Amino acid sequence: MIHDRKAARQPLFWAAVTLSLGLWVGVRAWRPPSWWVIAVMGFVFAASWFVSKRGWLAKALSLGAWFLLGAFLIQIRGRPPGDSRIFVLADGQPVTITAHVMREGYARTVGPRSVQSIDVETEQIAREGRSWLIRAGVRLTIYETLENRAIGPSGHRAIEAQRPSGSDGLITRSPEDPIPVADGAQTGESPIAPFSLTYGTRLRIVAKLHPARNYRNPGAFDYEGYLRDNGISVLGSAEANDIEPLAGFSGSRIELWRTRAHASIVAKIHQLWPESQASLMDAMVLGEESFLRNATRTEYQRSGTYHVLVVSGMNLSILAVAIFWVLRQFRVDPAVAAVSTVVVSFAYAFVVGVGPPVWRAALMLATYLGARLLYRERNMMNAIGAAALGVLIADPHVLFGASFQLTFLAVLIIAGIGAPILERTTSPYARGLRLLHAASYDLHVAPEIAQFRLDLRLIAGRLRRFIGQWLGLALPAVLMRVGIGVAELIFVSALMQAGLALLMAYHFHRATTMGMPANLAVIPLTQVLMPFAAAAVGLGYISTALAKPAVWISGLALDGIAGTVHRLGGAHLAGASIADLRVAMPSLAMILASLAALTLAMLAAQFVCTRWRTRWPAFAAVACLFGVAGWIAFIPSRPHLHSGVIEMTAIDVGQGDSILLVTPEGRTLLVDAGGLPQWMHSDFDVGEQVVSSYLWNRGIDHLDVVAITHPHADHLGGMPAVIANFHPRELWVSIDHPVGELAVIVAQAQRANMQVSVKKEGDQFDYGGTHFHMLAPGRDQITGSMRPNDDCLVFTAAFRGTTALLEGDAERPAERRVVEEHPEAILLKVAHHGSASGTSTDLLATIHPQYAVISVGARNVYGHPRREVLERLQRAGVRTFRTDEDGAVSFYLDGKSVTTDVPLLH
Repeated sequence: MIHDRKAARQPLFWAAVTLSLGLWVGVRAWRPPSWWVIAVMGFVFAASWFVSKRGWLAKALSLGAWFLLGAFLIQIRGRPPGDSRIFVLADGQPVTITAHVMREGYARTVGPRSVQSIDVETEQIAREGRSWLIRAGVRLTIYETLENRAIGPSGHRAIEAQRPSGSDGLITRSPEDPIPVADGAQTGESPIAPFSLTYGTRLRIVAKLHPARNYRNPGAFDYEGYLRDNGISVLGSAEANDIEPLAGFSGSRIELWRTRAHASIVAKIHQLWPESQASLMDAMVLGEESFLRNATRTEYQRSGTYHVLVVSGMNLSILAVAIFWVLRQFRVDPAVAAVSTVVVSFAYAFVVGVGPPVWRAALMLATYLGARLLYRERNMMNAIGAAALGVLIADPHVLFGASFQLTFLAVLIIAGIGAPILERTTSPYARGLRLLHAASYDLHVAPEIAQFRLDLRLIAGRLRRFIGQWLGLALPAVLMRVGIGVAELIFVSALMQAGLALLMAYHFHRATTMGMPANLAVIPLTQVLMPFAAAAVGLGYISTALAKPAVWISGLALDGIAGTVHRLGGAHLAGASIADLRVAMPSLAMILASLAALTLAMLAAQFVCTRWRTRWPAFAAVACLFGVAGWIAFIPSRPHLHSGVIEMTAIDVGQGDSILLVTPEGRTLLVDAGGLPQWMHSDFDVGEQVVSSYLWNRGIDHLDVVAITHPHADHLGGMPAVIANFHPRELWVSIDHPVGELAVIVAQAQRANMQVSVKKEGDQFDYGGTHFHMLAPGRDQITGSMRPNDDCLVFTAAFRGTTALLEGDAERPAERRVVEEHPEAILLKVAHHGSASGTSTDLLATIHPQYAVISVGARNVYGHPRREVLERLQRAGVRTFRTDEDGAVSFYLDGKSVTTDVPLLH
């Protein structure tokens, strides 16, 4: 029998849990800070009083103090707002800014221009002879025409090259005004900036400022809050020729050293590895994602291995183990080796600068090795608690970020569930392989382990006849070690996939199916890559020749990782990706069941495995966890729909169109999917990051029909992602012979076995309890002209006595066809974002709408909606909504009247 062990105490872990609960409550229940302070002091004094009298009560009061401290911290540690006067000047008109660089950024080639994003802190802003001393953060996009550059003999600009850093691995562009990013901008040369824009450099800039804006849909990413949390008040743009460097330095010298070290390592990586590998090395070793293509990120996300592209605790842990092992091989004193490992780990976390994941690992390492040095009990749960307390006290707001939640939950699953179960199952057998030749060692192990050792020696005796005594004994031991190691890796990988299923579905709407097999190869290869890559960089500063062996080994490991990810991340079956499943927002029942399963599995593993002789309760709890994960991945959530009505929702996609129609019988149709024009050269996918996000938040995980009104990028650009994510059955188009982007989408639909239908004037049919009547384009009209708006699909959707007219981007020729049909519609989707070319007086007089909605982007360059259109609607007595002001607007047609729903978004 394996000896039972007493469950270890975990005070720091429970303190971190209660602190987190306090942070959560503090956000939702504001009280004056003095109240929290008094309450904390009261609980602390009470706990001190009862510590020698009622130990259990003192512990409860201590946890209460941590809870109250959390509520206090979250309310006093709010993000300091910038100077509000800058918002008055953020009107798109030129201003002259005196500022200094706070975050560096890489210049990228985008078509005929170079684009660079940096963060600056303003010192003074001037306009029209007036100036203001304003301290506020600005995320500045700098543009430069490449042909204006002075080219030196090597093909570079004849000025200082810039190798900046600071990528945080998160979204660093406005969803409304995306910063262009070029695929394949990697050239093998050092990145080039307009001039040296290093941290602390003071600048005078002529720029245009404007406020950031969220997509105003329920469940949309809070970009404004993200910028605010990073100290950014407004966005700005400037031409490189309008930037003048100034004398002096402003900022922290320590941060200057960090950015210099970071930039130097990035440059060394690009010197040592070929460009095809350097971009991945940047991400895996240093957390620098500037050179990663969007397609690369997607492959790693699909395969469930994206964690290797984001420097996390795993990277630091691998390096720490390698450093400690090397020092011990050189007979370095254990205390010196431990301290050296902690110092190097904190230095690595400082240089990387990617936030909580690395600092969490560094704090855990320090706690664990500190306990080892002090001969205290080494408990991983306590180490996790200590790390969480340090991170949360330093920045309470990280609790609500996906990065913090994923990294801490991952470690918690390993330490709180996986490790205790393995300790009672495979670990005793792995330890039993020691000194296999010594039969006397059998007396010091449990009976079943002694029998295991005896069986292996019997096998070794049989093998000895063929391969000799030494090899005969070593081979079974090696094979068993490998088998146990593989089994443990499979178990932990599967446990991680199940335990993280809720957060992956909640934050990313993904359920990875290839995560376990992919990580079986990727994690061991990463364990090879990290120490050899670190050694290569270090040796590279001495001699490139010395670094070559380490470069070659790490390069082979990287190729193995990339090959595994490419094969598994791109796995398809019947035209659909099987590498990952896209899932809707988990229901409340799923969330509660997942939390309950995690808690049950952790309690069973921690207490049952350490106190009881039987292990089946722990295995049953883990099976329950896997069952809930399967529920999240394979059983659809119930969508949030209204039955017995037509729903028409204009989704806020900026300057574009995307209309969700839901029929009385629950059929879902998406008319257009937004998109960005090609001249923006952006990799921001409106279909993936805006439309899909809204649909998933509604609990919708599939669509019945998608329709493309006409082939303009602001209507069809997001459709490929929508088709891939929601697997619709039909595609409606208005073009007989699609070309360009529309042809690509039609081909995608055909590969997915979708029915493609061309709709024209006169087509009428019932679908899902709704009567559809196509009004344009004309049946005799030759579609595919140079004016796609003339080919626009225009139709009505009617339920009993209520009708909605959707005009797409129709202009006067199409509207004349509509007027000839004399339809009536209580609800109008205004044509062409409110352009003066549509929504004529004749149309309004014919259809008599009571409600209208305009899908339009804030501060768009086209001047939409035009004033004359708004005046026509007002004169016609139409109540008009706009997505740039109201966000996503829903209308419900019940056959007699229309009700509206405008979500209150903060």
